[in-house]
Amino acid sequence: MEMKTRTIASVLISVLVVCSLSCAAELLRRFQHAPKADGSLSFLVLGDWGRRGAFNQSQVALQMGIIGEKLDIDFVISTGDNFYDNGLTGIDDPNFEDSFTKIYTAPSLQKQWYNVLGNHDYRGDVEAQLSPVLRELDAKWLCLRSFIVDTEIAELFFVDTTPFVDKYFTHPEDAVYDWSGILPRNHYLSNLLNDLDSALKESTAKWKIVIGHHTIRSAGYHGETKELVTQLLPILLENNVDLYMNGHDHCLEHISSPDSPLQFVTSGGGSKAWKGEASLYNPSEMKLYYDGQGFMSVQITERQVDIAFYDIFGNVLHKWATSNQLYPTITM
Repeated sequence: MEMKTRTIASVLISVLVVCSLSCAAELLRRFQHAPKADGSLSFLVLGDWGRRGAFNQSQVALQMGIIGEKLDIDFVISTGDNFYDNGLTGIDDPNFEDSFTKIYTAPSLQKQWYNVLGNHDYRGDVEAQLSPVLRELDAKWLCLRSFIVDTEIAELFFVDTTPFVDKYFTHPEDAVYDWSGILPRNHYLSNLLNDLDSALKESTAKWKIVIGHHTIRSAGYHGETKELVTQLLPILLENNVDLYMNGHDHCLEHISSPDSPLQFVTSGGGSKAWKGEASLYNPSEMKLYYDGQGFMSVQITERQVDIAFYDIFGNVLHKWATSNQLYPTITM
């Protein structure tokens, strides 16, 4: 009887280990997205947008369409908070069509959209945004918690940052968060960080870009996310990540790192902005702070990355370029 009990226990432990490894692997599902024939890549980055066209969302979308055509973009990245105020209620929520399909109608924007979740998305039915049903409603939509897009020239690592933030668990105030699928939390975060670290170490791409919703460096209303500074930032620095892209703060920002080539860029101006909500920041590191609506473009070749920030009139607010040879930078 004792031997049988031990055998059953061993089987259960093996099953749990296999399930744990399988779940961890699923955290970073990989997608292939081929670059252009010449090996280059271009895309737009937008965050904090889903308000049925209000708060200049439609105007931002209009300029995205114009710039997207000019740059012949390959895809669009959303840094989260895709639907306000409380995500989607389900796969049949009209907010998906009213805030996404009916807004981003320009021909140049009918490319793949790679989306991560923001904290407001977690206030709704998370599984709805992740559901393949939405892809049937609008083929350009793709949203997962965390995943990798391999473009050959660059690898883009999308990270689910909302579960890192303690206050959503300890002091949710009036918000109700959908934590189904990530509990137990410590196990989920540990697997995610380990998988990300391993994937970054194994990457042979010329450029490594990490995308999340929450800020690491920011002078905006939310400021720095301490949980990401302590848990995620060391992994980015250790693995020579070139760019960290985020939303969350409703502004456009570019902050350089004083001790590494890593650059922090915020594109959270997709709709409602917070005029005047800025804190002091080291001017030698702060390359751009714009507390209005807009978006960002990224152009990548084997030797260089060029980023630009645009307002709702299509004006270029800031340009910056870097080479992966000796890391010189050009700011305009």
